Amino acid sequence: MKIALVGYGKMGHMIETFAKKRGNNIVTIIDSYAEGAIVKTSDPKEIANAVKDFGAEGVIEFTHPDAVLNNINALLKTGIPIVVGTTGWNSHIDTVKKWAKENNNSLFYAANYSIGVNLFYKIIEAASILIKDYDEYDCAVWEAHHNQKADSPSGTALEIANRLLATNPKKTKIIKDAFHSKPKENELHVSSTRIGSVPGTHTVFFDSFADSIELTHTARSREGFALGAVRAIEWLFEGLNKGSLSYGELYTMEDMLY
Repeated sequence: MKIALVGYGKMGHMIETFAKKRGNNIVTIIDSYAEGAIVKTSDPKEIANAVKDFGAEGVIEFTHPDAVLNNINALLKTGIPIVVGTTGWNSHIDTVKKWAKENNNSLFYAANYSIGVNLFYKIIEAASILIKDYDEYDCAVWEAHHNQKADSPSGTALEIANRLLATNPKKTKIIKDAFHSKPKENELHVSSTRIGSVPGTHTVFFDSFADSIELTHTARSREGFALGAVRAIEWLFEGLNKGSLSYGELYTMEDMLY
């Protein structure tokens, strides 16, 4: 298929590599300043126009949390299906759903495109369901990423936290900041570290007075994220063409994998 890349950082370069390996054609690369970009702009309308002008059949967007909502709004108006890899916008999900309906276009989003991470989500849910009835166990989330990552906590950490809240009725509130007093029983602490070149590490702790259980996913590189994003746009494009997926809807890794 013909793919437009919006954002050409490290992830964009990896996506380009995997897309070509899988027989896709990168018809344009759009970035405000990156070397190798075909169209150099950060203006959402210009991005959308370029995507249409180059005949793209699908778009993969990996830019910046400050830009993503405006990009989504403009790209949905093109009628071309979109995969969004930028995180930090989930509080606006209802608005994006409305835009998708209004423009009869479909969007695929995920906190993390790694197949392993998405299996990790299911492992965490199963563990939380098992442990929730044992009051002596508390839980928390910690994540580490490279020092170029713009958002904190990561979208993956917040997805993990939301799944813990959904499976453990004792936890009802996510705390992302440092504590300055004793935590309340219903508060789930999500902490972050930014250092060096770490691709991504996420740990869930289940801790009691007697022992501690730790579940960890460690990414060795960003290649798994890039491959997942390419598979997502292929799945979305094929599903829409075959009629197994619907225009005007939002899709996630849950829909693709399970």
